[in-house]
Amino acid sequence: QAQLVESGGGLVQAGGSLRLSCVASGRTIRSYGVGWFRQAPGKEREFVAANSWPDGKNYYAEFAKGRFTISRDNAKNTVYLQMTSLNPEDTATYYCAAAPPLRGASVERSLSDTGTWGQGTQVTVSS
Repeated sequence: QAQLVESGGGLVQAGGSLRLSCVASGRTIRSYGVGWFRQAPGKEREFVAANSWPDGKNYYAEFAKGRFTISRDNAKNTVYLQMTSLNPEDTATYYCAAAPPLRGASVERSLSDTGTWGQGTQVTVSS
C-alpha cells in the first residue's frame, strides 16, 4: 500500500498562489486515481480536485474551477495541486488521496471510500 506525504502548505496573502505536492512511496500510484480534499475547522471534509485513471480526466469542485490545477508526475510518483487567486475561504488542511478505480464509481467516490490518505498540509490565507 502506498504512503502519501503532502507538503507545500503555508501562510499566503489573499490573491497569492501555492503549489502543494503529494509524494507517494511504497508502491507506484500511476494506475490509481488521485485527488485532493480539504477540511476547514468546524467543517466537513470537501472534495477539491481529482485526476482519474486510466482516462486521465481532471475533475474540480466548483470553487476550484479556474483557480486550481491538479497534475501528476508518474516518474516522481507525485501529485500536485497548483492553487492561484487564493482567498481566506481557502484556508484549510489539504489532504491528498490515492485509490485504484472502482467499477461504477466516480474517482471522487473511490478516493473517499477506499483511498489511502496523507497526513495533510495546512494552508492559511490572510486577508
